[in-house]
Amino acid sequence: MPDPEITRLTITWSKDTDLALRAYLGAQGLKKGALSKFVEDAVKWRLLDQTVTEVRNAFADVPAGELQDMIDEAVAGIREEKRRERHSRRKK
Repeated sequence: MPDPEITRLTITWSKDTDLALRAYLGAQGLKKGALSKFVEDAVKWRLLDQTVTEVRNAFADVPAGELQDMIDEAVAGIREEKRRERHSRRKK
């Protein structure tokens, strides 16, 4: 039975990239699923990189102190929310 959390896709890339990646994975002791795992990890890192770049660009004109205050406020809010969640779970 197929795993509902897994999606199949077809990708197209250069022969050089294919050979380089397969050679790299082979040198690492290629195991079943290694190619899929490598590509998935690469996509996740690229998405993170793109997101960080977008956020940096969006806040480039905000003074560092003001930005740090915004970050501190957001972190404090999330921590308080998590504390309330833990507290309400203990009461049940």
